[in-house]
Amino acid sequence: MFKYIKNDLPASIVVFFVALPLCLGIALASGAPLFSGLIAGIIGGTVVGSLSGSKIGVSGPAAGLAAIVLTAIGTLGGYENFLVAVVLGGIIQLIFGFLKAGVIGYYFPSSVIKGMLTGIGIIIILKQIPHFFGYDSDPEGDFAFFQVDGENTFSEIFKSINNISLGSTIIGLIGLGILILWGNVLSKKGKIFNIVQGPLVAVVAGIVYYFVTGSGSKFGISASHLVSVPVPDNLDSFLGQFSFPNFSAITNSEVWVVGFTIALVASLETLLCVEATDKLDPHKNVTPTNRELLAQGTGNILSGLVGGLPITQVIVRSSANIQSGGRTKMSAIIHGLLLLISVILIPTLLNKIPLSVLAAILLIVGYKLAKPALFKQMYKLGWKQFIPFTVTVFGIVFTDLLVGIGLGLSVGIVVILLKSYQNSHFLHIEDKSNGKHKIKMTLAEEVTFFNKGAILKELDSLPIDTFLEIDLIKTRYLDNDIIEILEDFLFKAKERNIDIKLISKRGIVENPESFIHFFNERPKSNLSLS
Repeated sequence: MFKYIKNDLPASIVVFFVALPLCLGIALASGAPLFSGLIAGIIGGTVVGSLSGSKIGVSGPAAGLAAIVLTAIGTLGGYENFLVAVVLGGIIQLIFGFLKAGVIGYYFPSSVIKGMLTGIGIIIILKQIPHFFGYDSDPEGDFAFFQVDGENTFSEIFKSINNISLGSTIIGLIGLGILILWGNVLSKKGKIFNIVQGPLVAVVAGIVYYFVTGSGSKFGISASHLVSVPVPDNLDSFLGQFSFPNFSAITNSEVWVVGFTIALVASLETLLCVEATDKLDPHKNVTPTNRELLAQGTGNILSGLVGGLPITQVIVRSSANIQSGGRTKMSAIIHGLLLLISVILIPTLLNKIPLSVLAAILLIVGYKLAKPALFKQMYKLGWKQFIPFTVTVFGIVFTDLLVGIGLGLSVGIVVILLKSYQNSHFLHIEDKSNGKHKIKMTLAEEVTFFNKGAILKELDSLPIDTFLEIDLIKTRYLDNDIIEILEDFLFKAKERNIDIKLISKRGIVENPESFIHFFNERPKSNLSLS
């Protein structure tokens, strides 16, 4: 487990700095106590990280569930009642895992997964622009197009132009410069620059800048533009930040509905992120999806019991982990331990980190997910890949993660149906011989009711005086709908002077009386076997 600690430790520090504002921001966007986001981040790193079969996936509070959490807290009559739903959601996820529901994750088209990664990269960049310039009206972790502060993604950017904080912008630019220099130049100059990561240097520079300029000067940074971790006065104050579920609410049917919703959405978001993370992984590890559901379920049960938000695997943290060279689950576990240690020992120091510096780190993460070259690559693969990819990207940017995925998946299914329609058969036409057109129709390996239209159109378009050879040698499955089309065609064939020769592994028959008879009975003596 410690074999790659030289890779995992630096990566865990980067993930820690990415996770910290997201934990707090998602809690704020969810209408939950700030500390609940940190609890979810700690459990997501340490517990889920330990139980998961993913080597580079990182779990934490789910941005995709923020709207559900915000509504549920009000509907259920308080945060303690909501925590019961989180525990129930975790139990339901365990059931999903035991039922091996993780296989669902393998049925998302590659074009949609790539669109998801690109869309998230774009939305990270767009959402971080206001924070980079010191406009922090909308909390970190709000990735939906319509934001909790009443703005949308683009109006927030325009509004930030008129509310630029000079100090935040200066240190944001310095931090971004450090990250670019570190990643493109210094990391190639020596091992020390790989051990000490650029994001850590940028954060340290941000803290130094805050102390040097102060909060009252023209170039200073006010408290509203800094990280805001709850600071306990003593041990009792620290323990008082934990909330516990009110299990008397378990008889409320709405609690069960919210619990099932959390389980369903969190499982789907996790499986999508697992698939996307495995595609990003340069070492091509494959995550066992059923084990992941069991790990996530356990994490959500524990999170709910001690006052934390729902947990999923998170692509933002996972991609930051991969980009920083993380190799094993130790990077996720250490990041969780860093969250725990820091909120206990150094919360005051954490509250000196400018949000614009953390925004600079996320801008780099976003750019690496949404490189322009990927659009060109997907375009070259053809419209069947490019259209679902593009729809997913725009869907995520202009709605939210799950709606965008749903739109991309819907288009992907339509493309599959069109592809199936086009590839149901192959038609070979020869010149007239003895006054008749000779046409050979070879049916695909599997022909279903989706192919009815294409085959019906082809049969109806056959000219009179035709010799038609139907080849079923490679056909393993022929839907009853198709057999009925062929059966109906026999009547038309006689009217149009079309002779039919049917070839399959079962034999050859000339001008069959019935296709149903041929498919449902063993070959008769009048069939010459091929």
